[in-house]
Amino acid sequence: MRTNPVKKKLAAGEPSYGTWLSLGDLYATRVLARMGFDWLTLDIEHSAVDWSQAAMIFGAVADAGCVPLARVPEGSHHDIKRVLDAGAWGIVVPMVDTVEQARTAIRAAKYPPVGNRSVGGGMHAMNFDAPASEYYERVNDEVLVILQTESPLGVENAEAIYALPGVDAIFIGPNDLRFQMREADGRFPTPEEHEAMVQRVIAAGRKVGTPTGIHAMDAPSALRRAAQGMQFLAVGSDLRMMTVEAGRILNEVAPDRAARDVARY
Repeated sequence: MRTNPVKKKLAAGEPSYGTWLSLGDLYATRVLARMGFDWLTLDIEHSAVDWSQAAMIFGAVADAGCVPLARVPEGSHHDIKRVLDAGAWGIVVPMVDTVEQARTAIRAAKYPPVGNRSVGGGMHAMNFDAPASEYYERVNDEVLVILQTESPLGVENAEAIYALPGVDAIFIGPNDLRFQMREADGRFPTPEEHEAMVQRVIAAGRKVGTPTGIHAMDAPSALRRAAQGMQFLAVGSDLRMMTVEAGRILNEVAPDRAARDVARY
């Protein structure tokens, strides 16, 4: 059975770099899976991706030697079970604000006696090049559980959440964190206030020994975060790579028609 190299990197204190799959396109996925990223995360939270489409993408990533992950719509037992049975090697769970939310996600990702994941299917084992029996026996040690901190409440509960057994890393969604920090009058946090909240996450992770990460918009930003000690680093997305490069070309050949701000990630 294949082992999860990203899990090993995180445990060893090394940074890992990946990107988001927002397009849900099989061809684009197959190309990116061969580019050398440590992992690729299919964004099922914000993209119009169905379960059959997701299964094909997970298989394509795994067959290329990369690690397929899924950002689930929410941290429910149903969603986590579906993506893992479809062949994802791990989950990214949005909006984890409380210890109980975190425990629910962790349990759903692990077979008994550690968790309560239901047993069934065969596609999951294929992506690990393993018979189902071996998958059931060993996969609890290979599946990645990444929890997202995206609100002030999540930061307040950070140490308790990050210290839970079974949490492989914490991932900040900077856009959601910024919006969740808005005041009642609609005022957004200043860049300094936002960065202070990010630094609180890094400090909490360091205190309890849990790796942290963030979504960066470009390579220099990702490298700066790695220098701060972050390890699970997303750099843009397939959608952003396409639109940024298309915008660069248009700015050169037809600057009057260049689009702006088509994609945040």
